[in-house]
Amino acid sequence: MENKEIVVTGGCGFIGSHIVGELLENNKVTIIDNLSSGKMENLENPNHENLTIINEDLLDCDLDEILKGKDYVFHLAAKVSVPGSVAEPFDYNETNIDATLKLLIACKNNNIKKIVFSSSSAVYGENPNMPLKETELPMPSSPYAAQKASGELYLKSFYESYGLNYVALRYFNVFGPRQDENSPYAAVIPKFISAILKGESPVIYGDGEQSRDFIFVKEIAKANIAACESDYNGIVNVALGKSMTINHLFNIVSDVLESDLEVKYLDERPGDIKHSLADISNQEKINFNPEEGKFEEQLRETVKWFKEEMEK
Repeated sequence: MENKEIVVTGGCGFIGSHIVGELLENNKVTIIDNLSSGKMENLENPNHENLTIINEDLLDCDLDEILKGKDYVFHLAAKVSVPGSVAEPFDYNETNIDATLKLLIACKNNNIKKIVFSSSSAVYGENPNMPLKETELPMPSSPYAAQKASGELYLKSFYESYGLNYVALRYFNVFGPRQDENSPYAAVIPKFISAILKGESPVIYGDGEQSRDFIFVKEIAKANIAACESDYNGIVNVALGKSMTINHLFNIVSDVLESDLEVKYLDERPGDIKHSLADISNQEKINFNPEEGKFEEQLRETVKWFKEEMEK
């Protein structure tokens, strides 16, 4: 993608900053981020000549003015904690639904060519039909999951009603550099790495036999750009299409860090799903094919980042 005018909501966040990094050299990028969870230090070059940063909430800023003359929108701004959404469903709805609807209206008004929406595998809930296909009916088991499913329906309705092109990407378990282990719903990999580096016993909620389909954050960034450049409209799982138990993951992380710390098991958390595995055949429709066999290499890159952060 070259010589485009692009808006990235949540562009200072874990995933958003990687997308910005992929786009910035050859495109003009505008970030909208209220920095509630994103960080300026996630950006490799916040002073880049092609970058504009708007430090505002989507609900407060003038989106029609910001989107004027823009080509594409990547929408990542969201509150993403499952337990948080259970505790504060109204606040989460404002950020995850109201702000998304406001953005879609502005996209329609400004003839945006395509919007790529960051959704989640959480919409599948406890669906046992593995591997999970995009055609499965959503079974959200948390307000957060219901909000992501609602966002997808809004995108489809704007495509049908106004011709606004879209792709909704259902991320499975994303990991990589810049992930915040201190967030209320941080993923298990940064939790493991951070605990081991601090000499503490990592925690597993439940028996550890729950399984996840992990994918590296840089693959997520590539999937976003591929989705934007494709002619496809619809929903796409973004994952490797392979599952791993949390116990097995712990063993791999321990080996990479040469740790002999024992794991500590705690009670399952409300809203957590037991198993997750993606059907990834739809990835062909956006011309995206994640690299396989790189998990340990990607894990080492993630560990390296966490070590460097702890040494700062």
